[in-house]
Amino acid sequence: MAGNLQQLTLFYDGACPLCQAEILFLSGRNQENLLRFVDIHSSQYDPEKVGVTCEQALAAMYGQYADGSLVQGAAVFPEAYRRANLRFLTWLFSRKSLQPFLRFSYQVFAKNRHAISSVIGPIALRLVQKK
Repeated sequence: MAGNLQQLTLFYDGACPLCQAEILFLSGRNQENLLRFVDIHSSQYDPEKVGVTCEQALAAMYGQYADGSLVQGAAVFPEAYRRANLRFLTWLFSRKSLQPFLRFSYQVFAKNRHAISSVIGPIALRLVQKK
């Protein structure tokens, strides 16, 4: 699989426990090193190099392929899951019929992630860290 896919860098909100849990989960599945992870609050994140301001990165999940092209919002997830060899999640998040629902759900989540994450995030982090 690695030969067909470019590496994808995921830019995430490290202050969001649910986001941290997702990154930890994907990190554990990153056997082929097709994913990189950059906290947008860290010195590794360079908005000018990426072409995405910190405000934009806080408003939506962004990923950047090795060739420099960007993917954002709900479209990031099937790409990340494909690289983590999570076939069912890749299939589910790639269904065209689900795209309107996934886009809407992600927009709601992104705007409210800290409130949602304050409830669900600590549980998700504990579950991922136990593995």
